[in-house]
Amino acid sequence: MDKVPLTEQGAEALRAELSQLKSVDRPRVIQAIATAREHGDLKENAEYHAAREQQGFIEGRIKDLEGKLSHAHIIDVSKLNQDGRVVFGVTVVVMDIDTEEELTYQIVGDDEADTKQGKISYNSPIARALIGKSEEDEVFLKTPGGERELEILEVKYL
Repeated sequence: MDKVPLTEQGAEALRAELSQLKSVDRPRVIQAIATAREHGDLKENAEYHAAREQQGFIEGRIKDLEGKLSHAHIIDVSKLNQDGRVVFGVTVVVMDIDTEEELTYQIVGDDEADTKQGKISYNSPIARALIGKSEEDEVFLKTPGGERELEILEVKYL
């Protein structure tokens, strides 16, 4: 499997979730299963079945997170060559030429993408159009709503 890019913050968030699952959620569900077993007949014990289902979800998520972290190529944006070019991990301030709306995006890995927080995947059409460009460049991209023109105002290496 290829290495998957991940920002330092994204990796930290995955590590925190993994720690929570292993040290808090897993022991809690194991205790819930033990308590439910004490109630006798497991065939009709809804608490037992719910706890087992939750345990399956937790174990699956732990495996998923461990896999993602083991295949991650963690990129510390602050250590990149800060030459004004748009690369993975940077925060880009652009202006939509048609609407004169200023937009801010951070280019992140697929697992970190959250458009409400301005984090877009490096695989997204906007990120692909921006990567490799520099401040003051104009970028044209095709969207389902038509063609957009963006001007790169600032590239931040945070």
